[in-house]
Amino acid sequence: MIQVKEFVDSDRTLAVDESNKFLAGLPDDAIIDVKYSANYKKLSNGQETQRSAILVVYKVNK
Repeated sequence: MIQVKEFVDSDRTLAVDESNKFLAGLPDDAIIDVKYSANYKKLSNGQETQRSAILVVYKVNK
């Protein structure tokens, strides 16, 4: 069975940290693909902030 898991930056966690923890628990041959996206948003005070999203496509044996 093919599954996907999405990791998105939040105020408390980084997508890269959470996805790396998840990937470390998978066997190498279970990982099909990893997609990364970064979005930049201008805040009302003029500063820019980045939010990352990571999608892991993997297979599980059921």
